[in-house]
Amino acid sequence: MRTFIAIVEKCPDTGLYVGWIPGIVGAHSQAESLDELRQNLREVLEMLQEDGELHAQSEFVGTQVITVA
Repeated sequence: MRTFIAIVEKCPDTGLYVGWIPGIVGAHSQAESLDELRQNLREVLEMLQEDGELHAQSEFVGTQVITVA
């Protein structure tokens, strides 16, 4: 069992939640709720895993707050 970090944003135009897994090509989805998005991303990862082992092309490090005057 592996754990992945998802980045999630909410589109102001559509109101949809958009999520992706950093470093995993093709691991992205959108949904009307966070629960639906989580399930969609899980299904995407399962489908990608069927094609072979999931190897991240980069490592998620974190986020930073940047202040601009």
